[in-house]
Amino acid sequence: MSPLLSVKDLSVTFDVRPQGAWPWTPSLKLQAVSDMSFDLAPGECLGVVGESGSGKSTLARAIVGTVPSAGGHIYFEGNDLANMDPRQRRVHRRDVQMIFQDPLAALNPRMTVGEIIAEPLVTHEPKMSKTERKARVRGLMDRVGLLPNLINRYPHEFSGGQCQRIGIARALILKPKLIICDEPVSALDVSVQAQVVNLLMELQADMGLSMIFIAHDLSVVKHISDRIIVMYLGRQMETASAETLTTRPEHPYSQALISSVPIPDPVLERQRVRPILEGDLPSPLSPPSGCVFRTRCPKVQPSCAAERPVMQELGDGHRVACPYHEPADVLIAS
Repeated sequence: MSPLLSVKDLSVTFDVRPQGAWPWTPSLKLQAVSDMSFDLAPGECLGVVGESGSGKSTLARAIVGTVPSAGGHIYFEGNDLANMDPRQRRVHRRDVQMIFQDPLAALNPRMTVGEIIAEPLVTHEPKMSKTERKARVRGLMDRVGLLPNLINRYPHEFSGGQCQRIGIARALILKPKLIICDEPVSALDVSVQAQVVNLLMELQADMGLSMIFIAHDLSVVKHISDRIIVMYLGRQMETASAETLTTRPEHPYSQALISSVPIPDPVLERQRVRPILEGDLPSPLSPPSGCVFRTRCPKVQPSCAAERPVMQELGDGHRVACPYHEPADVLIAS
């Protein structure tokens, strides 16, 4: 089966001007994403995890097209996004939608819920009548767990979980093929998180959606994802199935991330050996040479400073960027 989305050696760079610099001072280059490569199959959910500043949201925005790529290629259904003409890009915008982290900030406070959800239809299907638009909006509101009689209310009249459901409805109104969820549950209570995640899983199964799910909570990512990518400072550290990555990770960074997830069993929790990461995330303006993780890695070797590790294939889609990798028994409760 051909992948729906294929990312090859993608890099994203930003020009950053130092604070207080003279107008003629050259800008600094911030490498937000570097040489990312992966495929996404139709109907698959790909999780993306990593610390804040690892480039997860930038990766999502590059796929959507809101930030330009500095190198590499993004193929959607075999078409290179960089070579699309305006008409093709307009169709692509229909097929790829995004759900944002802050549900209330993502909604226009001056528009009613019905207007917010229907806005993509006004843009992409201008010939649709108002009656048809209203009927589709009401049907989708009911599908995401919102009472259709709330169609004329404003975002400030809803809770955080309800606002996120509005955002989900707006993303689905055009019947896209790919949904990118940029930390969609991080601003919600734990009980509401579970409701939203279960809703996304139901919608994915019913509509045959492909999904990229970005989050910090690895237990949530494991629950919803088929495969998981671990990112650090804009680079891909490890990729594997959700089950493999959360039970037997190979990269030291993956092991540290996963071991930080608590187990709701006091006996098992006391027996765990947790690798502790020393120091803070380096600045992306001046990343370490060689392996970017070497300044915090418990298994660092002298060669790590000179050579940038390449992704090694371990079988069954398991890939790791560390020459000194070794499996570790780690458990995340189901």
